[in-house]
Amino acid sequence: NYMHPNGQLPAYEWDFADANPPVHALATWQLYQLDKQENGKEDVLFLEAIFQKLLLNFTWWVNQKDSEGNNIFEGGFLGLDNIGVFNRSAPVPGGGFLEQADGSSWMAMYAVNMMQISIELAIYNPVYEQMAIKFAEHFLYIAGSIADIGDDMLGLWDDQDGFYYDLLRKPDGESDRLRLRTLVGLIPMFAVMVFDENKWNKLPILKERLDWFMHQRPDLVALVSYWKDTKGTEQHLFSLLRGHRMKLLLKRMLDPAEFLSDYGIRSISKIYQQQPYNYYLNGADYQVRYNPAESDTAMFGGNSNWRGPIWMPINYLLIQSLKNFQEYYTDDFKVEYPTNSGSYHSLAEIAAALSGRLKNIFLRNEKGERAVFGGYEKLNHDPHFKDYILFHEYFHGDNGKGLGASHQTGWTGLIALL
Repeated sequence: NYMHPNGQLPAYEWDFADANPPVHALATWQLYQLDKQENGKEDVLFLEAIFQKLLLNFTWWVNQKDSEGNNIFEGGFLGLDNIGVFNRSAPVPGGGFLEQADGSSWMAMYAVNMMQISIELAIYNPVYEQMAIKFAEHFLYIAGSIADIGDDMLGLWDDQDGFYYDLLRKPDGESDRLRLRTLVGLIPMFAVMVFDENKWNKLPILKERLDWFMHQRPDLVALVSYWKDTKGTEQHLFSLLRGHRMKLLLKRMLDPAEFLSDYGIRSISKIYQQQPYNYYLNGADYQVRYNPAESDTAMFGGNSNWRGPIWMPINYLLIQSLKNFQEYYTDDFKVEYPTNSGSYHSLAEIAAALSGRLKNIFLRNEKGERAVFGGYEKLNHDPHFKDYILFHEYFHGDNGKGLGASHQTGWTGLIALL
């Protein structure tokens, strides 16, 4: 209802024009699924009505945030602005621009979500099969751009580290990969969709077009999951990640020395606590240090911090992505958890374990205390306070203490779904 005629959706009440991640299609799909479970029938008209609006919004993103026309997207996302070396919503000092691993991954996720909705609508109206093709093509081209950007063919994936990094394009044409391990490099996992053989067989035009891509653009197809292979599960997988790359990402994510906290996934690797990341540009030294609590800089008022704490929305999406991958890979696909523990688990088991860590922020420990209260005696033990839990904006990366705004019952309320 609040969409601008050009397709832009408002970000938040204090800055309508900002760019937050395009999660509306994912929310629409989940609402549609929940409603179907509750009422036993599909509300196709609802899905179709929202899809029309989202189509305008998707086009706005493509026109506004892909500055080079190469399917790589810029602009700060979800207040992640201070997670990197520079304020990602502001111009790069000295000129140039950032090619952001998460910006392109959010759009790959958006394309996959829109493809999923198109496939569902095509079951009832074959006209939408063409839209499914459109979004499948967007997805493949974004995957190609993430892998090979510009004339130097320098992509966002780093084989040496097994991680996705932002790329800085300088005014002189040179490019630098910013080897700073943050949540930005994990967001490619969000671009995942699983759909069953029954739907696949009802979409002959989509199948034909994707077969064409396999023969004419094998370079693009090789970059994403092999969607024709069901691995005997009658499930097809569309994802930016093949199994090998996902294991490399999870090796970092599930390492207690890096992202894995007792209370969830940190926003930046803990290795930067003792060894800060430094980047030198135009005579200036830009440093990023792991900081698990409130920000130690004045950026964004000093209260917001993406350089260490645990943020519920990203953790929730990581867990949901693992569950989606589990549908396809089943229990045959196991990953070491925690890293270097020698213990291997399915993706479903890891998703459940990560959910448990997030729950431990709020549940009482053996001392009868809740991590969210940060050791405050009155909040933990006074009968007038101990059961009134606050849903903080973010949480300490090492001890789970609630930080920032104490009333984030929107995204922190996602814990209820876990």
